[in-house]
Parts: sequence; C-alpha cells; structure tokens
Amino acid sequence: MASVGGLRGVGASWGGVSSVVWVLVVARAVNRIGAFTLPFLGVVLTVEFGASLSQTGLILALFGAATIPSRLLGGQLADRIGRRRTIVLGLAGCAVAQTWIAVSDQLWSAVLAALLLGLVFEIYEPPSQATIADVTEPVDRPAAYGLLGAAMAAAGVLAGLLAAALSHWGLRWLFIADALTCLACAVLVARALPADVRPTSEPTTTTTVWRDRRLLILLAGGTVFATMYMQLVIGLPLSLLEQGLPTSGTGFILAVSAVTLILAQRLLRVQRLDDFTSLTIGYALLAIGLIVSAFAETLTVYLLATVLWSLGELFLLTRYLTLASGLAPDHARGRYLAVFGLSWGIATAIAPLTVTWLLESFGPEGLWLSSAAVAVALAASQPWFRTRLAPA
Repeated sequence: MASVGGLRGVGASWGGVSSVVWVLVVARAVNRIGAFTLPFLGVVLTVEFGASLSQTGLILALFGAATIPSRLLGGQLADRIGRRRTIVLGLAGCAVAQTWIAVSDQLWSAVLAALLLGLVFEIYEPPSQATIADVTEPVDRPAAYGLLGAAMAAAGVLAGLLAAALSHWGLRWLFIADALTCLACAVLVARALPADVRPTSEPTTTTTVWRDRRLLILLAGGTVFATMYMQLVIGLPLSLLEQGLPTSGTGFILAVSAVTLILAQRLLRVQRLDDFTSLTIGYALLAIGLIVSAFAETLTVYLLATVLWSLGELFLLTRYLTLASGLAPDHARGRYLAVFGLSWGIATAIAPLTVTWLLESFGPEGLWLSSAAVAVALAASQPWFRTRLAPA
C-alpha cells in the first residue's frame, strides 16, 4: 500500500516504536478514559428502560451482530481511503450513537441507537491496528501492541473511577462522557497522524484473504477467546446485579484490572516469551480467575478474581494481534486484521446470549465455571495451534 512507505518516514522511533504509534497510543488512551459504557449497556437497558434479562441479551446480541459488518467496513476503508480518514469516521460515528443512547426516552429509541453504535463501533480498530504494524518491524510488534495495552490500562484506571463516580449521578452520563472522549480522540488523530495516501493498485482481494487457511484457524481460536472476554465484560455487571451488589462495583473492578495490567507490565517480562507460550500461561491464569469469580459473593472476592484474570489478559491480548499482523502482506493488512477482528463481532453477538442464559439457568457460578473450562481447553490446545500456524 502506498501509504505505508509514507508512514515509515514520519517521525523518529524509540526502541523500535515509531512516533506514529505514540500518537495512536495517546489518542486511544484519551478515548479509553470515557470508553466504559459497554459493560453498563446491559444494566442501562434493564434499569433505565425496563428491559427484561432475556430482552437485554437479545438487544446486546443484535449490537454484537452489527459490529461484524462494522469491522469489515473498517478494513476495506483502511486499505482504500486511508487509515486516518477511517479512524476519524469511526470515532465520529460512535460519538453520535453514544449521544443518541443518552438522550433516548423509549426502549425502541435506545435499541436503534445501540444498533447504530454496533455498525460504527469497530470501524476504528482495523486501521489503528494496521497502522501500528505498518510502522513497526515484526520483532517489535509485541512491544508496540504491548505499549498500546499499557496505555489503555493506565487510562482504564481513570475510566473505572470515573465510571464509579458518574454511575451515582445517572448511568446516561456514562454515554455522554464516552461521546466526548470519542470526539477528542478523533480531533487528535486528524491533527497528528500523517495524511493518507490512496493506493495505486489492488493486488489482493477480500476473497483471497478468506482463502488463507492460517488466518481462518487463527480466527477460530481468537473467536473463542473473544467470546470469553466479552462474557467477562457483559457478565460481571449483571452478576453483581444478580447478587445485589452495587453497580458502582463494576467501575472499581475496571480500575483494579487496569492497575494490575500496569504493574504487571512493569514487573513481568512478558514480551520475551514466544506467542504460544504466552497464550498458554495467559489461559491458565484466566481460568484460575474465573474459578474464583464463580464462588465470589462479595466485591472483595470479585476484586481478587479480577487481579487473576487481568494477569491472564496481559499474556493474551497483544499476542493475537501480533500473530494476525504477521500473516498479512503490507497491501492487505487492513483487511487481514478486519477478518481476524470478526472474532470480536461474533463474540459480541454470542456472549450476551450465553451470559443471560447461563445466569438465568445456573447463576454466576455456572457462568464462570463453564468459562474456566473453556480457558483450560484453550491452554491445552496451544501446541496444536503452534503447528498449524507455522510459516508455510
């Protein structure tokens, strides 16, 4: 892609991490400070609009299904009109949808706004992930994606505390805050990222991307992980609600998770591990945290579980992006990451249904123990993935 060469020439780099990456890291951190609405969306639908638990699950599933074309659109636009334009478009769309949810006074209006949010929610991701890969050598990508994760965690401390504070005033204020940070992030990206350069040729089609067997295997594994992650995001606030614990506890859980990630980034040498060893350790820690969650009855125990599964996230989150970006040729990186990123859209559609069904049928204990069993299976399957994803 023509814009890749231009991006590599912009700014100096620090330890293999380009200044372009730092711009994205800062912008994403600004956005992350307000991006705490998704865990509360189910609670808002239930508390503010009177939706039943099964209705909430269906609405959140529709939101998740809407993110699938959103992700594909983000990949197509990233490779066709440029990374910066696509990022700004996605963030502006999120701001509009978040504001619509906040001002809705009927359930049907909130549902339409949630669907719009799903349709624009993932546009940002493929171009931002592709830009990091564009300007970073393969050996430095775990560090670059890790830097993004650390910045997200640091902003997450403020996000969690802000969510806990604003939730006392009214849950709708969470969506207003998120809309404002989306706009701030869009302005920063528009002013600081280099101008887009349109590609002069189209050597790889979307159909060709779908024929890459290794990408499809990675997509399958990533979808299972993403579903577990989304079950945490959606299931934790609903579990607290089911057990009569305060909804503000979700904000404290987010803050503790962020602090854990920041401290662990400093103390552990995660980047020195190869991808599949890191994934194995991550799934084992995730399973332990989920087991503790299954038997939690107080916020204190939930916070202990949060430390454990957050340590698992540290070993997991950046590795899938590193593997996916390594499979992609330069000119199709946006589409490769978009196809891989469908794992999150599929997960966001599946997780609300599994969470609400498991909570209604088996309670929090059944939800978290079944998730822990899947985490153990994924840890045990990493040697198989290592063999299948080896370079041809």
